[in-house]
Amino acid sequence: MQRTQKERVVTELAEQLRSTESLIVADYRGLTNAQLEELRAKLRGSGARFQVVKNTLTRRAVEEVGSESLLALLEGPTAIAFVETDGDPVAVAKALSDTARDTKVLTLRGGLLAGSSIDAEAIEALAKLPAPEVVKAQLVGVIVAPLTGLVSLLAAPVRDLVGLIDARIEQLKEQGDTSEAEPAAAAEAAPAEEQAAAEPAVEEPAAEAEPEAEAAAEPETTEETTDTETQEEQE
Repeated sequence: MQRTQKERVVTELAEQLRSTESLIVADYRGLTNAQLEELRAKLRGSGARFQVVKNTLTRRAVEEVGSESLLALLEGPTAIAFVETDGDPVAVAKALSDTARDTKVLTLRGGLLAGSSIDAEAIEALAKLPAPEVVKAQLVGVIVAPLTGLVSLLAAPVRDLVGLIDARIEQLKEQGDTSEAEPAAAAEAAPAEEQAAAEPAVEEPAAEAEPEAEAAAEPETTEETTDTETQEEQE
């Protein structure tokens, strides 16, 4: 490779390192070309680019950017999965982890996650995390669960009232519903009440005074009359 080509490769690698906050370094030794192409396709679907690099040129790019933590990972045949800005680091780690388990050849060394260094164990742990969609669904479930409980609590008296009403309706059906007969009886009683209200009230004759009461009402004149008659006789 000519010097100008090497400089261009170093410049491109340095630019990728600057624009990428997450990447995973792996040893691809032993993978066939078909396996490499299959892995590249999986990683593209997760928003990552899998690139085989030369360690000498990559070290120069790393030193230029200042990511010294990656220098220890550049030993032996090296490939780097550069995660794009809109890529999914969890899906990328899962694709690499699955390939390493299935092929028994690919080896994960470490990398960067949001600018922080991670080792092979951290990559395996990252691969076991649920997908972002699942995490969002779980988070929504945690938030909605208390609200659902509150709504159920508020709706409980209403449900109880409706249940009581339904039970009463069933009880009336079993005993025989009289709701239709009651209006008919009320309709028959209404004209009689109206007629009674329209007739004038009949005054009852006053009770005759008791003889004793009349006697008590007359003035006592018997003794005065007797005294007058006696005086006339003496004259």
